[in-house]
Amino acid sequence: MSWMNVATIYAKELKDTLRDRRAVLSMIIIPTFIMPALIFGLGRIGAKVTNKAYEEVPAVMIIDGQDSPSVTDAIKTYKRVRVVPTTDDWRDKISDKKIRAAVSVPRGFEAALQNETASCINIYTYRGEMKSSIAADELDRFFRDLREKTVAARLTQRSLPATLLKPFDIKRENVAAPEKVGGNLVGGFLPYLVIILSLTGAMYPAMDLTAGEKERGTMEMLLCTPASRTEIVIGKFLMVLTGSVSAIVLSLVSMGTSFMLVGGSFGGAISGGSQNLKGLLPTLDLLGIGGMMLMILPVAVSFSAIVFTISLFAKSYKEAQTYVTPLIFAVIMPAAIGMMPGIELDARMALAPILGLSLVCKEMLSGVWHWQFIGLVFASYCVYAAIALVLAVRMFKREDVIFRT
Repeated sequence: MSWMNVATIYAKELKDTLRDRRAVLSMIIIPTFIMPALIFGLGRIGAKVTNKAYEEVPAVMIIDGQDSPSVTDAIKTYKRVRVVPTTDDWRDKISDKKIRAAVSVPRGFEAALQNETASCINIYTYRGEMKSSIAADELDRFFRDLREKTVAARLTQRSLPATLLKPFDIKRENVAAPEKVGGNLVGGFLPYLVIILSLTGAMYPAMDLTAGEKERGTMEMLLCTPASRTEIVIGKFLMVLTGSVSAIVLSLVSMGTSFMLVGGSFGGAISGGSQNLKGLLPTLDLLGIGGMMLMILPVAVSFSAIVFTISLFAKSYKEAQTYVTPLIFAVIMPAAIGMMPGIELDARMALAPILGLSLVCKEMLSGVWHWQFIGLVFASYCVYAAIALVLAVRMFKREDVIFRT
């Protein structure tokens, strides 16, 4: 095999790919500009919507409580909620989002407090609705404060210290390094994103260099050159791999730059500007990022070879899209599982396709290096990559695949 021929094929395919607007869109434009814009744009919108919901004073109703005027008056003057007149259809109004919650003050509630007998406050909400949950939390906070004041008053009447019910405080303190905290926060999402990009970055170059050339009628001209079938496959495959790796690198660089440039303004939308995102941004272990990129390389090789092989069977670009698109769902599901809490890395998980890679990368980004699992995952994907590449060469040598009609 002549590597000079391979380099020539690769250079030719690279030039043709950079002239294709669809390939440039998938390899450069989307990873560099559109992906970060979507992430930051949706994040900023979500932060503004959440802040607006917390800033809104929710409308609530008080059910009963006529014989507990002190409590009901205190609720009405509570600045975190807005009490509206009670109506019989309060349940429907909560469901229709006309009010956010309702609280039922039982009969004899104030008398029960004075007689030191137990009673129960019921708070009615729209489960799963954010603004209703906020209103319920505010009402819950009000009655918890009332309970604490009542207990403190009873202790004072009996000349007992407040520490009787609160003998000690509980304080949480982080002992993990910033790199471990950062890796744990984004360690599930970042490998997921990189895995998806490695597939989507390879899809369009692979389809264009196989089915696209069949559709344009240029495949026969390429086969008439002195280059062997194997050299042609390797040259085309390297172009597909370039697309995959380019999508990963450009996306990571773009998002990292975006975080540094707009992190402060983005963080201003969180909690009414009380927190700065630059102080909240996780400090990632650069060695972990390097390890993740090294682990992704055989996966990118596998994806490139698999997509290339599948696209060979298509007679047109549109048909190739039909064949390749289901791969996205096959990759998304196991990668998404790696983001779930409670999924721990072990030998069985390490051998699971995509999932094992996602878990290993998550651990590396947290500064934890399980070398036995890292070696297991890397070796298995190297085998997958070699098998996929050999299969691609064999399929390209079959006339019934190349000249499928």
